Amino acid sequence: MSVNTRAVEHSLDGQLFAGLLIFDDAHPLPQPLVLVFHAWEGRSPEQEDFAKRLTAWGYAGLAVDLFGKGRRGQTTEECQALMMPLVQDRGLLRKRLLRVFEVAQALPEIDPAAISAIGFCFGGLCALDLARAGAPLKGAASFHGLFTPPALPTGPILAKIIAFHGWDDPFAPPDQVVALGKELTAAGADWQLHAYGATVHGFMHEQANNPQMGIVYNARSAARAWNELQLFLAEAFGR
Repeated sequence: MSVNTRAVEHSLDGQLFAGLLIFDDAHPLPQPLVLVFHAWEGRSPEQEDFAKRLTAWGYAGLAVDLFGKGRRGQTTEECQALMMPLVQDRGLLRKRLLRVFEVAQALPEIDPAAISAIGFCFGGLCALDLARAGAPLKGAASFHGLFTPPALPTGPILAKIIAFHGWDDPFAPPDQVVALGKELTAAGADWQLHAYGATVHGFMHEQANNPQMGIVYNARSAARAWNELQLFLAEAFGR
């Protein structure tokens, strides 16, 4: 028994996207799946590591690609150039997210009725936006994500929602946190928020160390959030 990986490619509007499915065949198939959405740099080894860590809990992880095969930023400018078109066009982002969900449901290793999503930074916004789109997710978890709602029609949110948030995050100040709570309440969502003091943006990313931008790793908050995620997913999947 071992951890397995395989490429999962799909196309949309003539563009190819390349995700990576990770699962441990020590657990029976089909398995619950957790979509893992990347930050602004694109699909990354760190994102894949988070997906691999999920296999210890009996879940498959899919490291999702939302920018296109081989498209990954190395500098701040490159990352912004990849992310901003989707942040500014939430309709396009929703289209890509729903296509990913459709592809995930068809994977033979996966239980199509047991899919959740997590994401980091930009990926946190993606997890929330997929839930906002009404996808039948079991759960959606945002780690230091962006909270701005899309200017799009939204129906009832079916997924349980959890947000792991650094209280001093300059990209999601307290007024946006309050607004998210009001939004999720109005949508009838089952939601919860875990806010960590003395914690800024990017607290889950071990390499994050840019105090000037307010992006710094925090080992204590990262451990607390990951431990809470395990409990959240177990409840969301009914395990």
